Amino acid sequence: MKKRKIGLALTALLASGTLLAACGSNDSKEESKGGDNKDAFSVAMVTDTGGIDDRSFNQSTWEGIQAYGKEAGLKKGDGGYDYLQSASDSDFTTNINNLVRRNFDLVFAVGFKLEDSVKEVAAQQKDAKIAIIDSVVPDLDNVASIMFKANEASYLAGVAAALESKTGKIGFLGGMESNIIGGFEAGFVAGAKAADPKVKVDVQYAGSFGDAAKGQTIAKRMYDSGADIVFHAAGGTGQGLFTEAIAQKKSGNDVWAIGVDRDQYDEGKVDDKTNIVMTSVLKRVDVAAQDMIKRSAAGDFPGGETVTYGLKDDGVGLADSHGAISEKTQKEIDKAQKDIVDGKIEVPEQPKK
Repeated sequence: MKKRKIGLALTALLASGTLLAACGSNDSKEESKGGDNKDAFSVAMVTDTGGIDDRSFNQSTWEGIQAYGKEAGLKKGDGGYDYLQSASDSDFTTNINNLVRRNFDLVFAVGFKLEDSVKEVAAQQKDAKIAIIDSVVPDLDNVASIMFKANEASYLAGVAAALESKTGKIGFLGGMESNIIGGFEAGFVAGAKAADPKVKVDVQYAGSFGDAAKGQTIAKRMYDSGADIVFHAAGGTGQGLFTEAIAQKKSGNDVWAIGVDRDQYDEGKVDDKTNIVMTSVLKRVDVAAQDMIKRSAAGDFPGGETVTYGLKDDGVGLADSHGAISEKTQKEIDKAQKDIVDGKIEVPEQPKK
């Protein structure tokens, strides 16, 4: 299994005027492919159960595909770009197979839960090109694995939470326990403890990425027990965190939430002047998706490889705090980021057992 770490500078390179020329060699596609752009590279995605509008991972991937489609002059549908939404885990294999059979040049499988389905389809459909996000599928030359060093960005969120907390107690709300979500937890706890060794971190898992009601119940329990800042890595379950934080704020409690995967500031509006989202841990999945599409269109599909994006590659980071983080804390965040990039801080990848 080969591994490769690349910078996002490649995105700009492959966005040059050579893109369409590199995509024009596929004569097997029907002439109506891509609407007005007959020879364009087509791409589609399969969501996990969080849905296309989860305001998180699936949505961010779709935004990247849409941006590519617009740039390449494609239309939504066969020969252009599209998605299939999974209502349950049982839909994964069927949806991936459907997109492969519709002759999309590249199919994204969003999330580690699709790993088994990707392996099954890729083994059967040797000519398919599949990119799985947030999981590593080894030994299959027609599968590229996209990973993110979310633990690094989560470390920065931990620094922010510990230094901005007024109660000395913060929380981590996870979706389902896994190595992926464990990276968020490990980085967050490590950053918080490095910034303030006395801070208490309440860690709880919902066991789901699509249960907003349970997310709200856990968030309420955290806030009611004294936590004033809660970070979620829980997909759609995290919507419950925002709902509860807004309710707490309206009741006069000074609480904050930290979003995940994309900038979730819009989820935290209390009124025209108040927002409860302090920042968000970003996995720049939209940029990574565009990068993978353009590489593949140019004949550089990294099959059998793992492409990893971290702070050094600008593949992860923190969203704008809109003034919620003090200048003093921001300086500590900036210092921690530089130290991580320079190798002075090694962020743990998994929680301590």
